[in-house]
Amino acid sequence: MLVTIHFGIIFPNVSDAPLPELLAESTGKILRALTRVLLRNGVACGTAEQWIRKAYVDEAFKLATEAGAKPTVSSVSAQTGLSRKEVKRLSGPQTTPGGRSEKYNRAVRVLNGWLNDRAYSSEEGVALPLSLQPDAEPSFAQLVKDYSGDVTPKAMLDLLTASSCVSTTQDMVHLVRHAYVPANDSREILRILGSDSEELIRTIDHNLTCDAQERRLQRKVSTSLLPRRLARSFKELVRRRSQSLLEEFVSWLNDNEATSDEEALYVSVGIYLYEHDVPQEPDR
Repeated sequence: MLVTIHFGIIFPNVSDAPLPELLAESTGKILRALTRVLLRNGVACGTAEQWIRKAYVDEAFKLATEAGAKPTVSSVSAQTGLSRKEVKRLSGPQTTPGGRSEKYNRAVRVLNGWLNDRAYSSEEGVALPLSLQPDAEPSFAQLVKDYSGDVTPKAMLDLLTASSCVSTTQDMVHLVRHAYVPANDSREILRILGSDSEELIRTIDHNLTCDAQERRLQRKVSTSLLPRRLARSFKELVRRRSQSLLEEFVSWLNDNEATSDEEALYVSVGIYLYEHDVPQEPDR
């Protein structure tokens, strides 16, 4: 049983809501947290959708193989709801999730148009300053209309400004950086985002489907009643005790590494601290 520990008391996470509703709620929480990272790194919705489709296909094939069945394009199509043509495309060796047409978001298309369309660049390929007045030529509004679909000029200007791609002087906008790199997230942290999140979700999935005696450790302690004045003290307690515990685990694992002729197993233990403000009840 999945549990949360509050004040040392264990409460099962039980809800009377229908299963599809619970899945929608949980999936929404996962995707919203992930979407914040994707938006910050300039990943368009269409690209993320292709990644999800690819994941559906890959996991459907893998699940069938693990069950001892021989997966086919037709069976995966029926299970995922994708067309046979789409399943075949996504499972082919040449597949790259979110191919060229989906890889670049609208901001990138605007920059490419600015640099390559002679209406907005010189013969030498130098981006021209564009007017912020929509009736002028060449105008930033027309560039956005030509290359970003229904995104408004103001929204696109804010996006490019936030990513240091453009600067504005009076009524003109100037391109100052050709590459759209909206975030400066560490590549190593992004790898951790994938590996650690996957391990937690697969642990939860394992606990949902395995026999009781095969369940893996999955515990959480939380409260919404921590005084803000004690937050720093609690963080220090967590940091100190968690570091000590992890060092104990590392020492044990180092002392018990498999020999070259032994079958090895990958294991991991993760500890994290999360916090957010508690919504205040409105005054009555």
